[in-house]
Amino acid sequence: MFKVYILYSSHVDQYYVGHTQNIEDRLSRHNSGRSLSTKKGKPWILVYTEIFETRSEAMLREKAIKQMKSRTYLEQIIQNK
Repeated sequence: MFKVYILYSSHVDQYYVGHTQNIEDRLSRHNSGRSLSTKKGKPWILVYTEIFETRSEAMLREKAIKQMKSRTYLEQIIQNK
């Protein structure tokens, strides 16, 4: 199983969207500074996940979310979980 996730950092007031097979390990890597794209925003909190059977499904969903380029869209997804 693969998960699409949304993280939030109050430090930089930003969201981050990604996908992974192991959400606990991935969140740990984001918060330990081992992920360059999120290093400045730690600590990150997990605010949303969606589960998919295949990596390709998760990647397509992640891409669709990112293509919206809208904070409002992300907040609607999170609110409707």
